[in-house]
Amino acid sequence: MNEYDNIAQRYIDSWNEQDADKRRALIAEVFSPEVTYTDPLAQVAGVEALDQVIAGAQQQFAGLGFGLGPVDGHNDIVRFTWFLGAPGAEPLVVGFDVAVLEGGRITRVLGFLDKVPG
Repeated sequence: MNEYDNIAQRYIDSWNEQDADKRRALIAEVFSPEVTYTDPLAQVAGVEALDQVIAGAQQQFAGLGFGLGPVDGHNDIVRFTWFLGAPGAEPLVVGFDVAVLEGGRITRVLGFLDKVPG
């Protein structure tokens, strides 16, 4: 697993971690304190705000999990496809994120939604 695969997997792990304390600890490891996160549904800055976005998604999509698709990266930029759904079922949501890294941590996320319910 290369550094881009690793950071993308840790990103997904943070979205899947249900224990709030463990999730916050993982977020603190993976993201810089001043991280910015932007997608069509949220625009936040800082790890506390990002944790609130993740907790909200977990509440909205209770029982579902995030999975990682193809990953590519260069020059401290990583892009990857992700999906949200029940194991073995067609994903409910599919997205594509681009993350900017600094010192091995994510400083900025730009997210896109390719497939959404309804």
